[in-house]
Amino acid sequence: MTEARVLIDRDEEAGIARLTLNNPERRNSYDAAMREELGEHLDALALDDAIKVVLLRGEGGVFSTGADMANAYAWYGKEAEGKPEDARPRRPSQRRRLSIDRKTFSFYHNFLGYPKVTVAEVRGFALGGGFELALMADISVIARNARVGMPATRFLGPALGSLHMFFYRLGPTLARRLLLTGDTIEASELEHLSIFTEVTDDDAVERRADWWARKVARMPADGIVMAKEAFRLVEQMQGYQGEEVSSYLFHAFGTNLQFEDNEFNFVKARAEHGTKRAFEMRDAHFEVPESDSSDQASD
Repeated sequence: MTEARVLIDRDEEAGIARLTLNNPERRNSYDAAMREELGEHLDALALDDAIKVVLLRGEGGVFSTGADMANAYAWYGKEAEGKPEDARPRRPSQRRRLSIDRKTFSFYHNFLGYPKVTVAEVRGFALGGGFELALMADISVIARNARVGMPATRFLGPALGSLHMFFYRLGPTLARRLLLTGDTIEASELEHLSIFTEVTDDDAVERRADWWARKVARMPADGIVMAKEAFRLVEQMQGYQGEEVSSYLFHAFGTNLQFEDNEFNFVKARAEHGTKRAFEMRDAHFEVPESDSSDQASD
């Protein structure tokens, strides 16, 4: 029997459920089926009156590297039924992109407005969708040496993810920097900004996340759900107006790109050279060594 890729542990006495992303050989990246598995657990726990807090973590010392990009178009499934198995793959139509992206972003929107307190235990990497989950959690405890960011913007451009959430959580300057460059940075660089609840040493993350979960679980369940709805209302009024439509709309339109000869096309590179080599080519393309401006000025 295939081992579950999302593990669940319920502690009714403490009022805490722990969900573990269990795909360590791929740094807890997730495909559509694994994300559906996570969503099903979250839906069930939302209706579980014995649970007040959901703690999300990753197996093997890594939170999540987000959506599995080994086959980017696999997220969109088959364009039409009845095609021969050996038919040449086609880009998904814009109408299919919109339909699938709407469903994809409903998962993140549901997590953002989840009725239980969410705690993220973040170690190793929080990239792409993993970064979004870490930012959306009510309480995030992250290791100083954990790397965060949206490197997928280097595949298909910066119109990715829940844009309003990035601007609201990170601020416009940092959001633009991460989305326009695809840079990944250590959480220690963000510690002074109070983006995460707690930034600590790697070996303390699990213990501190558990402490926060137990602390919040002391609150009355109805008080939690009312507070969460109040928080969501304020955020919707101040920072997220129109976000639920614009996020998947920008993603669907912004990732359907044409590439010039001097621009890096990850999908084409992967088809020609394989996934591992395509990642190496991607990073080499986007690496721009910093020059010494003082030396240039003196020349």
